[in-house]
Amino acid sequence: MDKVTAKLTVFFQEPFWVGVFERVSEGKLFVCKVTFGAEPKDYEIHDFILKNYYRLRFSPAMAVDVKETNRNPKRTLRDVRKQMQNSGIGTKSQQALKLQYEQSKTERKTASRAEREAEKQRQFELRQQKKKEKHKGR
Repeated sequence: MDKVTAKLTVFFQEPFWVGVFERVSEGKLFVCKVTFGAEPKDYEIHDFILKNYYRLRFSPAMAVDVKETNRNPKRTLRDVRKQMQNSGIGTKSQQALKLQYEQSKTERKTASRAEREAEKQRQFELRQQKKKEKHKGR
């Protein structure tokens, strides 16, 4: 059976609070960035996860090494506290977010280019029609 791990990191990035969801499944890392307004409370984050997790748009998959270890719960708690002190997100996560950003940017560019071309064609057709209208009245 496949093991899926999920992690949420919430940090302050001027001027908003940001959450980064990291999901590791089948040795692949998926990342999604969510912007919160004011500092979210624990119960607000819990509600957000319950209501919106399946609507999140995760980045394309990136290969990542998965380490299988059984850890002492006290050690895990210490690591969590240490991570709470550190700000920022992991480099793999940053790369995945950048990849998702670039992908959406290219999609936007192609869509706007197609829209621009369609508008140009429509204007051209309109000019041609006006020319024909002028010549009909000879």
